[in-house]
Amino acid sequence: MLKIIADKCTGCEVCIDKCPFDALHMENNIVAVEQASCTMCGICVKNCEYDAIKLEKEKDKNKKDVSDYRGVWVLAEQRENKLMNVSLELVSEGRKLADKLDEELSAVVLGSDIKDTSEKLIAHGADNVYLIEDERLKDYRTGPYTSIISDMINKFKPEIVLLGATHNGRDLGPRISARIDTGLTADCTELSIEDKRGILLQTRPAFGGNLMATIICPDHRPQMATVRPGVMEKVEPNYERVGDIKECKISLDQDNIDSEVIKKSKIIKLDSSTSELDFYTEIKEIVKQAQGNVNLEDADIIVSGGRGVGDPDGFSTIKNLAETLNAEVGASRAVVDEGWIEKEHQVGQTGKTVKPRVYIACGISGAIQHKAGMDNSDIIIAVNTDPEAPIFEACDYGIVGDLHQVVPMLTEAFEQAIN
Repeated sequence: MLKIIADKCTGCEVCIDKCPFDALHMENNIVAVEQASCTMCGICVKNCEYDAIKLEKEKDKNKKDVSDYRGVWVLAEQRENKLMNVSLELVSEGRKLADKLDEELSAVVLGSDIKDTSEKLIAHGADNVYLIEDERLKDYRTGPYTSIISDMINKFKPEIVLLGATHNGRDLGPRISARIDTGLTADCTELSIEDKRGILLQTRPAFGGNLMATIICPDHRPQMATVRPGVMEKVEPNYERVGDIKECKISLDQDNIDSEVIKKSKIIKLDSSTSELDFYTEIKEIVKQAQGNVNLEDADIIVSGGRGVGDPDGFSTIKNLAETLNAEVGASRAVVDEGWIEKEHQVGQTGKTVKPRVYIACGISGAIQHKAGMDNSDIIIAVNTDPEAPIFEACDYGIVGDLHQVVPMLTEAFEQAIN
């Protein structure tokens, strides 16, 4: 809280003039504080020449003892018993963080018939794999997944927990963080460990992508983050690596459920808050929306179009080049918002993050929001009529010209080279 030292206050009212929140006023010839309006910004403290104002932060009575927390966890996501690519990216990145902290890396997988995922997770860097198998966990459901993972975190106390910023991850992450009373940084694009304190530095776009904010969680554990798919480098798997597979047996038909984690014939019991009510929601059928065969995240080559294509018909030029190169078609947000092409083609901060070997940007200005989604491409080629376009600062090869003239020439040249 903000405290006024009465015997030092001269009533000069400088602090009142400087306060941007109108939280200060004069009362009995000295400054008084309306605590409800005060944001603790400290501007008044800096402007008081008489040291008559002090910030006294209240001690957090619920502050956790973070010394008990060890290790890095990745909540690996599977669909139809197959690991999603972002899970392997996170295990690869988690390995670096765990090595920096000199701790173990563990992966947690919920589902049914998922034993085959263990070998792949260990090959990509995991030391331990927790398998929680039950037919009712085959498909993601918020209640059961939240309760089971929260119980495991409370028992084993990992220092860092990472999960993909997928549809499921964005639903699960906030619920777990609320359940275990910790923070969560969403949609991260970079992770690292601070040398001095050994805490997780979580970097994400902020203010519409105009700057990158690094967020820390120094007083609560675990440190949690969701990470955008496609931004972390997936390592080559080493199937000679050895790790521990820890099968978990969970009873789901009691009011107060006990979970048992089996490790080398040693049984560790978890006190579970999961209730049978969590499983009353029954999934009858999963209907997949037909979205064509767009797979930007795994594409080797992407040809993207922006406003420079002119109109929806202009994308035929982009598609012809993509077809010649056996590439995927991408797009900027501007043309998606205009309805020129479907949302599934969008690359950028609010679209998909991609890492192709070759990214060809046609008629795209190169706003920071778009570059956030394709900046990790191995080779970037840009075609734009404006020589001052920001995309030319990010590209490896740039062509100044009308894409409707340049792209057909590229298409013809590639066809001749291929044939």
